[in-house]
Amino acid sequence: MPPEDEQLSRASSRPDIRHLLGIVTAVVVVAALYFARVVFIPVALAVLVAVVLTPAVSFLERLRLYRSVAIFVVMAALVCVAGLIGWTVLPQFVDLMAQLPKYEQAIQYKVDRLKGKTTGKLSSATESVRSLEKGITRTNGPPSEGKNENAPAPGTSPERPLAVEMVNPSSPLQAAKGLADPIATGIAVLVFAVFMLAGREDLRNRLIKLTSGGRLTVMTQAMAEAWSRINRYLFMQMLVNSCYGLSIGVSLHFLGVPKAALFGFAAGVLRYLPYIGWMIAAAMPTALALAVFPGWEHAIVTICIFVGLEMIVANAVEPLIYGAHVGMAPLAILIAAIFWTLIWGFPGLLLSTPMTVCLVVIGRYVPSLGFFSILLGNEPVMAPHAQFYQRLLAGDQNEARQILENCLKEKTLEDLYDSVLIPALARSEQDGHRNELDEETRSFIDSTTRELAEEIVVSRTQGHEAGESVLELERSHQETNERPKIICVPARDEADEVVALLVCQLLERRGIDAESLTIAPAVEMVAQAVELRPEMMCVSALPPLAMKHTRMLYARLRSQAPDVPIVVCLWNFEGDPQKTANLLRLSPRDRLFTSLPEVLRYFSGHKSETAPELPHESHAI
Repeated sequence: MPPEDEQLSRASSRPDIRHLLGIVTAVVVVAALYFARVVFIPVALAVLVAVVLTPAVSFLERLRLYRSVAIFVVMAALVCVAGLIGWTVLPQFVDLMAQLPKYEQAIQYKVDRLKGKTTGKLSSATESVRSLEKGITRTNGPPSEGKNENAPAPGTSPERPLAVEMVNPSSPLQAAKGLADPIATGIAVLVFAVFMLAGREDLRNRLIKLTSGGRLTVMTQAMAEAWSRINRYLFMQMLVNSCYGLSIGVSLHFLGVPKAALFGFAAGVLRYLPYIGWMIAAAMPTALALAVFPGWEHAIVTICIFVGLEMIVANAVEPLIYGAHVGMAPLAILIAAIFWTLIWGFPGLLLSTPMTVCLVVIGRYVPSLGFFSILLGNEPVMAPHAQFYQRLLAGDQNEARQILENCLKEKTLEDLYDSVLIPALARSEQDGHRNELDEETRSFIDSTTRELAEEIVVSRTQGHEAGESVLELERSHQETNERPKIICVPARDEADEVVALLVCQLLERRGIDAESLTIAPAVEMVAQAVELRPEMMCVSALPPLAMKHTRMLYARLRSQAPDVPIVVCLWNFEGDPQKTANLLRLSPRDRLFTSLPEVLRYFSGHKSETAPELPHESHAI
């Protein structure tokens, strides 16, 4: 293999190797999180507890208390609150478990009453099918003659009797062993949290040193943002879920449902599971109401309490309180909850949102992990002009129109054209220059953009009759033999013509007579423009394809109309304006612009045939 081909093969294989290493790394990390969860879960929970308790410790330190005393006071208050909750809830839970068989029988009785007795033709048909099935079984089975009814059961014999296994009921020692693991985990979490609170500055510095790679500014901003989001989210979520559980408990108490405090506590805890936690919390009190009360009214009211309260909290309270501080998409919250629950169980459910928020924040500041911010964040990943262009590529005109309508809620028509329509047409020109678009798709994008722009202007223009085309209004100058003030000439293709039409629409809305020409051979457009005798001319061009045509068209316009000022518009051009003006050989009285606001300001301030001097602008020559 030649050296050049070998180097090219190595270069092309590097991205594949990086992708493979990334996949292997992700698999190893997930496996480590799963198999080492005994170690990671207490540490992660301790971090969560430390984050929640740090503001309280800092507040006590500002009151001149030593840090050790402040940590002791906060931890003692936490243990007291946990003990009070356990003392209230645990007896009700034990009593509920003891009465489950009675509740189960009551529910089964009510379900049987709802189903009714099996009578009628359906019951008869069912019995007939069962009888037929028994008959077929007897026919296909062994003959009954000579069969010994006292024969041993299949699989047994007098020499080999059926084995019997003795199962001992669970002893108190086994029950205590089952409670030992959660208690040990809780103690480990509290111990880790105490040490993290005591040395939080040292831990912060070590973490910055380990992960910053010398970029202290970026890492400091990332940690500050992650800390702010997580701290606010945890506090607000704890407050919302506590009020939610308290409301559920009080409502069930007044409704008469037994164990109302237990169900209120369960509702507050289970609501940490996004979207489906409240459903799980509503199942048990609904079933209990069905078992305790004779009718169905209490069960229906119980369901209505959960549904109504969830609708209020999810749609009104949480968006108002949380705002954009979490920074995660709703689907990402649900997927993260499922993922971490599958790996770590219920502790993973509690930690899912904080850990995912950390990944989103890290993805915003670390380019190699930016996919976390794209996949999990709630910020738009595509600019409006990219969304509009992508929908046109997909042939979805309705959604493209919806994107424009949404933008008009926050933007003016000028901003919409400048930030959405013109950049979308510019991307179409660039993709066509790279041979990534066929002519049919480009024609569809140009024509659809023209139609949508005319629809928007007609709907927003006061005094126009319904259905009257803006293009027809602009071309009415030819019928009345009036002299238009400005003529917009497209440089090369339909995309340039569409942008010229947009400029004329905005000028007409400002009270300036303007007209755009239809794309045609350069000789015809120059003759038509000269015949209309405008005060000014504007050449509309979308680079990079229109540069050559722009220079040729400008030269012809300048030679045929030497007294008319000409403005050359290279939309979204990113090159050097001075060099481009020299390349186009612009005369001193003519101007070069690259953005729509500059063009509109220039034409709005032009009051005579002589072009005024322009103020100093970054993209004006």
